[in-house]
Amino acid sequence: MSIQNRAYFRRKWKQIDVMRASVVAVVHLLCLLAPFHYNWEALRLSIVLSIVTGFSITFSYHRNLTHQSFKLPKWLEYLFAYSALLALQGDPIDWVSIHRFHHKFTDSDRDPHSPIEGFWFSHILWIFDTDYIKAKCGRRNNVRDLKGQWFYRFLQYTQVLHITIFCTILYCCGGLPYLIWVVGFGGTIRYHGTLLVNSACHIWGSQAWKTKDTSRNIWWLSIYTMGESWHNNHHAFESSARHGLEWWQIDLTWYFIRFFEALGLATDVKLPSQSKKQKMAFVH
Repeated sequence: MSIQNRAYFRRKWKQIDVMRASVVAVVHLLCLLAPFHYNWEALRLSIVLSIVTGFSITFSYHRNLTHQSFKLPKWLEYLFAYSALLALQGDPIDWVSIHRFHHKFTDSDRDPHSPIEGFWFSHILWIFDTDYIKAKCGRRNNVRDLKGQWFYRFLQYTQVLHITIFCTILYCCGGLPYLIWVVGFGGTIRYHGTLLVNSACHIWGSQAWKTKDTSRNIWWLSIYTMGESWHNNHHAFESSARHGLEWWQIDLTWYFIRFFEALGLATDVKLPSQSKKQKMAFVH
């Protein structure tokens, strides 16, 4: 069922689709109000929380939970997963399930956000079509490891409560400017950092490895995405904790993983073997 073969905006929208679209719309509208409610304290808090929660998405949701590139003590794993929840990108079970399906079915008819459906669909529109995702992915049977843990089930069922409490605390501490800058400006920055990996990194850039898919490396996105834009590297070696495989490929998330490894908190850190690199390399 291709997005190109149906009237996307004239389809029947489910309640959850409307809710997701409303949240994203509100975040972007708040972002547009930011210049009219400038406050240095709000801006500074927004930058700090955007870095912390955005990093938690790449560090926790992506490399730790989805690909199990390294292990953390449960208290620390749960702490980063909770921080990622505040990035407004969904609960760990849903996020991880979608991403695992993406890797398993990249660029095929079962890829939940393939660029074959068009840039904007792979960038953001797929989020608002749960029937489409269900038709492609079926039952969420690829996250039994997370569903078996009470903490992730708890976050899945109570995520709205946590986001509401977070927004309420922001408003009580700094009024509308805090809400606008942290949720609006910060939320928009975080959204598109993640979403550009789904869209741009499957359309533009270079390929360093024989992945047989559309994944690309985009060097100029590497700082903004905290190393996630070395996406061809990632598709070639999915379980690798390091995405910027060359010394000059900036990968901020990898630097933090190394830091936690040095502290003895990150263990079983996975890297691609030399034989795997040779197998995936282009023959010149």
